[in-house]
Amino acid sequence: MTKRGTGTVYLVGAGPGDPGLLTIRAAEVLSRADVVVTDALVHPAIVDRYAPRAERIDVGKRGGRPSPRQEDINQLLVDLAQRYRVVVRLKGGDPFVFGRGGEEAEALAKAGVPFEVVPGITAGVAAPAYAGIPVTHRELASWVVLATGHEDPHRENVRTGWATYAPGATVVVYMGMMRLRANVAQLERGGWPTDTPAAVVAWGTWPRQRTVVAPLGQIAEAVMAAGLSAPALLVVGDVVRLRDRLAWFERRPLFGQRVVVTRARAQASALRARLEELGAEAIEFPTIRIGPSPEPERVRHAVARLGTYDWVVFTSGNGVSEVWRYLEAEGRDARAFGEVRIAAIGPATAAALAEHGLRADCVPERYDSEAVATALEARDTLAGRRVLLLRAREGRAILPERLRRAGAHVDDVSVYVIEPDATGAEDLRRELEAGAVDWVLFTASSTVRNFVSAVGTRLGRARVAAIGPVTAETARACGLRVDVTAEEYTIDGLLASLVQVGGAERTVA
Repeated sequence: MTKRGTGTVYLVGAGPGDPGLLTIRAAEVLSRADVVVTDALVHPAIVDRYAPRAERIDVGKRGGRPSPRQEDINQLLVDLAQRYRVVVRLKGGDPFVFGRGGEEAEALAKAGVPFEVVPGITAGVAAPAYAGIPVTHRELASWVVLATGHEDPHRENVRTGWATYAPGATVVVYMGMMRLRANVAQLERGGWPTDTPAAVVAWGTWPRQRTVVAPLGQIAEAVMAAGLSAPALLVVGDVVRLRDRLAWFERRPLFGQRVVVTRARAQASALRARLEELGAEAIEFPTIRIGPSPEPERVRHAVARLGTYDWVVFTSGNGVSEVWRYLEAEGRDARAFGEVRIAAIGPATAAALAEHGLRADCVPERYDSEAVATALEARDTLAGRRVLLLRAREGRAILPERLRRAGAHVDDVSVYVIEPDATGAEDLRRELEAGAVDWVLFTASSTVRNFVSAVGTRLGRARVAAIGPVTAETARACGLRVDVTAEEYTIDGLLASLVQVGGAERTVA
């Protein structure tokens, strides 16, 4: 019987790691969560993206810290349901496939707490797929055994059940790394030939995924030689032969590269997603945060008179967002611009304008302040023109100076400020010193200066990539060596340059 006044506990499968494998239902539930109870193998981006305001409780085994007893987790969920309306228990993979979700559901049912199960994609199917191994195949495998390799080997059903040889089967063993040799021996005693194709997939679907393939009788030695460790799955069966032809995830151009993203947090998630699509592991270290204008009354005055200018110039998507915040507060929209012409520093800023129904009249071929001034001078006789610059307080002086020299009347209005953010600097410094980072990306001069202030200039083996020559010059002036400068000064151009370098290195390798 359900107790009155209790919230609902959602047992949600987060999938095996890749945030893109989260189900729509899981995302919906997370968006309403008051509190999220997570396991160690849940990708942090999932909670960051879908439940940013929820309280977080980590009950996973992490950093040498033992995980709480299952009985304590069960009681925690019951207790949280008395305090919160929506409680999400977020578990790696699927909660009912070796996730102990059944035990948690039993505890909730016994306590009279309402619950819902949201299935997730289990690692036993997804990790082999990301390694190029289909667990079934019309010609090779018609059934699959999902087994745990972490059980007591003396239990009768474990000793004589899953390990028994069956032609046309694929066996996937979860949580078996600590007992890999014993699990292999169990399979061999069950009749599996020692030359059966086998694979171990570590960190399946994560950018750090690694796969080792060998005959069953040699797989333990091969895994040891490769240095693989948990979390990992053992896959045994003829389907493993298909990996050479079907491996796709590990062939992405930036696969295995660990890349530090220094953009503001609000913008970093989109870049992170792009990097992960290319196979990289993105490490968010937002060196800046966007703050409100220090002169809000001046912004309101300028926005109220938008239609009186000849040109309005935006130098970032942040500027577009901030101006729209002021417009919406006054109940206005794109019609406020009237017949004014609009300039955008680059295609990303132009795209931000297009989202609000505005088309930029001027976008320079090169995306910096000098190019904006040159493009405007070529497009119009600026003498006597009224120009409104809507940008960051920290914007370079070159743009208003050039426009004024051309005879324009310029109002330079700071619609936002760029503030330093050093959160997580010590952790990142340790990663760099350990040689665990491949690239640091800089998308603006402010990110360079704030990064150096927070972290320093000792980057270990990490290389630096800059979005354009201005950012690259700032990096050099701060004592950093720049390894890649994007030919096109956009996020797309920066990623294309990384792919070009990464692809060439993979070809050489």
